[in-house]
Amino acid sequence: MSDPQQPPGAPPSAPKPDSRKAMLVAVSALVLVALGGLGAYFLLGKQESATPATPPVQPMATAPSAVEPQEAAETPSAPLPPLGQSDARVRELVGPLSSQPELLKWLASTEDMVRRFATAVSNISEGESPRAALTFMAPPGAFQTVEREGRTVIAPESFARYEAVTRVLTSLDPQGSARAYKVLRPLINEAYKEISRPGQSFDATLSRAIQKMLDTPVPEGDIEVVDTPGVNYVYAAPELEQLSAAQKHLLRMGPTNARAVQTKLRELQGALALPSASR
Repeated sequence: MSDPQQPPGAPPSAPKPDSRKAMLVAVSALVLVALGGLGAYFLLGKQESATPATPPVQPMATAPSAVEPQEAAETPSAPLPPLGQSDARVRELVGPLSSQPELLKWLASTEDMVRRFATAVSNISEGESPRAALTFMAPPGAFQTVEREGRTVIAPESFARYEAVTRVLTSLDPQGSARAYKVLRPLINEAYKEISRPGQSFDATLSRAIQKMLDTPVPEGDIEVVDTPGVNYVYAAPELEQLSAAQKHLLRMGPTNARAVQTKLRELQGALALPSASR
């Protein structure tokens, strides 16, 4: 069994990596720099190929106190490290923003986080899946469906796989996230220039990514899917099936989780004071 919407261009029988945002935005991705993990929400698969594991990175010996994120972000005197050596600084700023243990686990087991974040946000802004940048946030279990009154719908157990990431994202402090983003912005801009076209602004790209997630229609009740032999499940409702890959991934978190993520993204959107998103 496989999830709706296999990435375009992938062979029908090809396995794909199981991963989680999702939203923000924009997954969420935004967890990586304290913005809610935008790409994190949107990554899932069913039959998955093994993805090369990122070598674990040792976490900080002690967690900073609750006031340290503000102090660190409001004191820009400490110079930023080179982009390729910035993971420790990301952990220092992002780790204290949530008491959920999953956040520290993700931060400790992931490398090159600023580049991953820039890539994931860029993908989401274009409507693409940020899966490749966020494989470290793979949810447990497998995609499941259930038959109800002659219809195939996504099973509640499938949505439940995303409850942990939703807890992390909704627990993040928007103001603290905005301060961390401000500190890390020079590194993020540097990483974004490596992959963007000349003249593009990362702030504008982040704004578009968040807005795309907020514009995703979240249906009430069951989400019906149709099994397409040899490929994947697709959404039965045409208005859902025509959404972008990133938006479809958000829906697969389930209505309750998706709405919670959207609420957090609205808070982050206000705290970041980003430019208006161009649609």
